[in-house]
Amino acid sequence: MSDEPTYAHGTINKIGVLLINLGTPDEPTPAATRRYLREFLSDPRVVEIPRIAWWPILHGIILRTRPAKSAAKYAQIWTKDGSPLRVFTQRQAQLLQGYLGERTNSAPIIAEAAMRYGNPSIASGLAKLRTQFCDRILLLPLYPQYSASTTASGFDRVFDELKTWRNQPAIRTVKHYHDHPGYIAALAQNIRDYWNKNGRGEKLIMSFHGVPKFSLDKGDPYHCECHKTGRLLAEALQLKKEDFLVTFQSRFGKAKWLEPYTAPTLEKLGKAGTKRIDIVCPGFTADCLETLEEIAIEGRASFVSAGGKDYHYIPCLNERDTWIRALMMMVLENLHGWLPVAWDAARAKQDADHSHALAIAMGAKR
Repeated sequence: MSDEPTYAHGTINKIGVLLINLGTPDEPTPAATRRYLREFLSDPRVVEIPRIAWWPILHGIILRTRPAKSAAKYAQIWTKDGSPLRVFTQRQAQLLQGYLGERTNSAPIIAEAAMRYGNPSIASGLAKLRTQFCDRILLLPLYPQYSASTTASGFDRVFDELKTWRNQPAIRTVKHYHDHPGYIAALAQNIRDYWNKNGRGEKLIMSFHGVPKFSLDKGDPYHCECHKTGRLLAEALQLKKEDFLVTFQSRFGKAKWLEPYTAPTLEKLGKAGTKRIDIVCPGFTADCLETLEEIAIEGRASFVSAGGKDYHYIPCLNERDTWIRALMMMVLENLHGWLPVAWDAARAKQDADHSHALAIAMGAKR
């Protein structure tokens, strides 16, 4: 069991907000990608195959052949600041903390970013909150639609880490926000802004990350939540039924996944003579390999090679003001009872000093 940080009586305890995203390799190399894929594909929440059957496939085939191919794809979208997913997620945390400070009169709220796989890890994110004396932590996965393979896996990792803490914080979780008005409004405004600048296509494709179909059959709500997001977004944009499609991307393996698949849909639209399509990924709140390479690059190639003409990828929410404000509202909605109606820094300092004096009088060393 790990040691607790040195505590002094009268310390003002803080509230932590941990933004959790999926993850990324540390660099676009086969070695780094292999480490990332090993951690990712070893998660039983991600691959629901008995270990005795899955281990030979993972270690004997996938981790020998896939890292080099994946590294080449990561290299296409890597920036001077590093992985787009890591960069955007960390900026979201920084902006969120600033917005929260403005909204709450500088209440002691600390926002940190963490990745379920890779770095910065969930353990390191929790450690940062711990050293800043956050005795209440809100877990906010950056997956709007709940799935056991994403949201639940992130929660699992947090609670595994907390098993090593002697003085555990109070924990609250945000399960999903697929239908949150702020999230839907941010998506809609992002698309409107793009259309105002670049014109509008004949059809809007809303591509969500896929999952095996058996997850739906076993009770995972992900499929339904994706479709609800799609419906609400279409309503916000005043789209007719024939104006948009909900599809699912990133199929892996031979099992049947949620349909319709994105890539075949793009080919079908190209063959049908569709002049222009616009495509957006509402389930991704930050651009990453799956959006910048699979959709923006591979998707374009599928559409154009099949006969399509103009292909427009609409970027994710990333650092948009409407999105950070939506995040802020979701955080505040989930902090009821943890935050005073009006934060008074001077009064908090006075109370802390009084507590410290009483503790010292009773024999405390700090």
